[in-house]
Amino acid sequence: MALENSVFPSRPDSLSLPVEGKGKGEEVQVATEAAASTGVFNLSEELGHVVTTETALSPPATVNRSFQSKLAEREATANQHRKKIQWPEKERGRFGWPRARRKRQRYVEKNGRCNVQHGNMRETYRYLTDIFTTLVDLNWRCSLFVFVMAYAVTWLFFGAIWYLIAYCRGDLDHLGDETWTPCVNNVNGFISAFLFSIETETTIGYGYRVITDQCPVGTMLLLLQAILGSMVNAFMVGCMFVKISQPNKRAETLVFSKHAVISLRDDKLCLMFRVGDLRSSHIVGANMRAKLIKSKQTQEGEFIPLDQTDISVGFETGDDRLFLVSPLVISHEIDAHSPFWDMSHAQLEKEDFEIVVILEGMVEATGMTCQARSSYLAEEVLWGHRFSPMMCLAEGFFDIDYGAFHHTFEVNTPSCSARELSLAAARLDAHLYWSISSRLDEEPTLASPATKQPDSGSANSKAGEPTFIVGEMTDIQEQSGLGELNGSITTDQSETEA
Repeated sequence: MALENSVFPSRPDSLSLPVEGKGKGEEVQVATEAAASTGVFNLSEELGHVVTTETALSPPATVNRSFQSKLAEREATANQHRKKIQWPEKERGRFGWPRARRKRQRYVEKNGRCNVQHGNMRETYRYLTDIFTTLVDLNWRCSLFVFVMAYAVTWLFFGAIWYLIAYCRGDLDHLGDETWTPCVNNVNGFISAFLFSIETETTIGYGYRVITDQCPVGTMLLLLQAILGSMVNAFMVGCMFVKISQPNKRAETLVFSKHAVISLRDDKLCLMFRVGDLRSSHIVGANMRAKLIKSKQTQEGEFIPLDQTDISVGFETGDDRLFLVSPLVISHEIDAHSPFWDMSHAQLEKEDFEIVVILEGMVEATGMTCQARSSYLAEEVLWGHRFSPMMCLAEGFFDIDYGAFHHTFEVNTPSCSARELSLAAARLDAHLYWSISSRLDEEPTLASPATKQPDSGSANSKAGEPTFIVGEMTDIQEQSGLGELNGSITTDQSETEA
C-alpha cells in the first residue's frame, strides 16, 4: 500500500520557537491557504508562539579531511545562524543601564571543595573520640607538627624519668666510683638520660648506655617505654600512611567541562556536561550523580535554604555507570520528572541555582574509593550549545584531542520550555493523525464498471464486483483494510458466481 506524499504531509524534523525579543508592534501573518493545501498545523493560537520548521542543508561530504578541518567547518556552519537567533535582552535598571546580576555564592567550588564552614560547635569532645580520623583530616602543616611532637614528648617524658631514677638512687653522686653499680651505665646527666630514652624507644642500642640488673624499677620502665613506643610508632606511621595514600589527589586528574549545555537530543531537550580522565589508569566502577541546589518555599510557608533535588543522569537505564576510558558527555533528559521541566531560555537568565555533579569510583592502582566534584551555576549553563567532538581515528588507535574538551558551539534549539515543546509535538501529532484520517475518508469513491475495469487475468478480482479506489490502489483487500483503519464501514464483497 502506497500513499501519495503530496496528500499526506510528513512531520517536520525539528520545532523551533522564536525568542521573546521582538517588538510589540510586529505581527506574524500566517498563510492559511498554504497551510490548508500542505496540511501544516499552526500552533500560534494554542501556545502564543509560532512553530516553524527549518531544515539546514548539510554541506557535501569531502574525502580525506582532517579532524581540525571538520571542526572548523562545523563551527562555521553553526555561526551562520547566530545572527538569526535573538537572545533575550538583559534586564535594565531605572536609567537604562544594564542591571548587574548578583553573583551567587557557590555551595561547591569548581575544584570540588565544599564552601561550608562549621561554627559554634560546643560538643568538641566528639573529635577526640575519633582521634585517628581527626589527625588524618588535618592539613599537612598540623599533621607534621603533631607527628614531630608525639615523638619528642615521649622521648622527653621517659628521659626525665630515667634522670629522676638516677638522681634518686644516687647514681649522679658516684660517677667516678668503680665499686658503685648504677641503674644505667654512663648516665651522668639529663642529656645522657634523654639519649638513652631515644635509643630505647627507637631500638637503636649503641651499647654504650646499658641498663644493669641491679635496678628493678628501671627494668619495669624499660618494658613500659618499649610498649608505648611501639604504639606511638604504629599510630603515627599509620596516620601518615593513610594521609599520603588518600585518593584526593587522584581527583585532580578527573576533569569536568567549564560549562553545561542545553540542546536537543533525539527531539528532546537535554542538559549535558562532559567528564574525562587524564590518566591511563582507569577508575573502576565509575558512577555519576547530580544534585540541584536551590532554595525553595513550601506551600505551608516554610523556607528551605539550599534544598537538594536529584537530577537523573540515567539511573533507571544504567547510564550513570560509566566506562571512563575516553571523555563522555553525561546527559539529563528534561522530562516531566525533571526540575527543569518548566524552565525556558528566558527563565534560565533569571534563575538562581547550582548544579553539583559527583563522580565516584575505585582507583585501579590502590583500590581506594575516589570522589571528584564540580558545580555549575545558572550563568554557566549555555542554552542552545553542543560540545565539540574530541575523538578521531588514527592508525591503530583512537586519538583524543583534549584541546576541545571545554569547547562548545551553537546549534538551533527552541527557546521554549520542555513542557511547551512536548505539548506542541503532541498536538502536531494529533493534528497529523486526524488530517490523514479525514483525507482517507474523502478520497475513497465507488468506481463504476464503465470507468475502470479490473484486470481479467487477476485472480482476486471478478467481473461485476464493486471496487474502492484510493490513489492508485485497486486491491479490494487493501481497501477494506484502509476502511477499517479509518473507522469506516466496509461493504461485504458480492458472492461468487455460481
